[in-house]
Amino acid sequence: MKKILVIGSVGQIGSELTLELRNRYGNENVVAGFRRTQPSEELATSGPLENVDATNIEKLAEVIKKYKIDTIYNLAALLSAVAEEKPQLAWNVGVNGLYNILEVAREYKCAVFFPSSIGAFGLSTPLDNTPQDTIQRPGTMYGVTKVTGELLSDYYFKRFGVDTRGLRYPGIISNVTLPGGGTTDYAVEIYYEAIKNKKYTCPLAKGTFLDMMYMPDAIDAGIDIMEADPSKLKHRNAFNITAMSFDPEIIANSIKKHIPDFVMDYNVEPLKQKIAESWPNKMNDSCAREEWGWNPKYDLDTMTRDMLDKIGKKLSK
Repeated sequence: MKKILVIGSVGQIGSELTLELRNRYGNENVVAGFRRTQPSEELATSGPLENVDATNIEKLAEVIKKYKIDTIYNLAALLSAVAEEKPQLAWNVGVNGLYNILEVAREYKCAVFFPSSIGAFGLSTPLDNTPQDTIQRPGTMYGVTKVTGELLSDYYFKRFGVDTRGLRYPGIISNVTLPGGGTTDYAVEIYYEAIKNKKYTCPLAKGTFLDMMYMPDAIDAGIDIMEADPSKLKHRNAFNITAMSFDPEIIANSIKKHIPDFVMDYNVEPLKQKIAESWPNKMNDSCAREEWGWNPKYDLDTMTRDMLDKIGKKLSK
């Protein structure tokens, strides 16, 4: 049975991934690592909990030895818009933290999951049908840390044999975790506002297409890549994955099928718009589909139906 440490277990992905890992591998086998933000009661009481800072290599080593960890999910990072406001911190957490994790993984023979992002691309990248292997010249600190992380992970596999694997996540939409400073957060906020006020002011311009994915698919992908047969992986890190691509008008129209009087207007935020325009409209994820069987379960309309149902029940309590 795997012994797993999730670093960043209270974040957007980590808060849901940790619980699913415990469901699959046993509560006692998955350690929830957190730093400042306190874990939810469910996260804190369902399995082991440790205060872990990716930038503190001594503490990392201590936890890995204590629990005999063999797999590390490194989810510690600042989201895109926040990283632009705090670039030095974004580098320290996203790059120095990953370096520490890879060093500890090398010493204690752990596998490492690293989540990259559509933010690893830039304006010089083909924005439509973005290839798996293509030019990457991001214009944000968030993107710079993701490209650096991809390269570091590849290096540690080729140089030291560390079992590193990763995904380039698109925007992730969740009915559990509230937005936390990402460029694609509007695609979560819009559902809450549709239910509460039947109106939403979008920070991105009409026609701004971005890859997106529903959280259950994102969780499955993070687990599936770590379970994949390594002999079939031609790529190791940063597989393109996506489930849907839409602009604000398209998601609004999907919501209107269920809330006909929902209306949306625009107040474009320049920073978020600039970031969004440098990211792909739609990635080509054929390598993930061919090498480890990636296949999302949700499209826009099935996601919208589930989001409105789950958020509606949450807000009515």
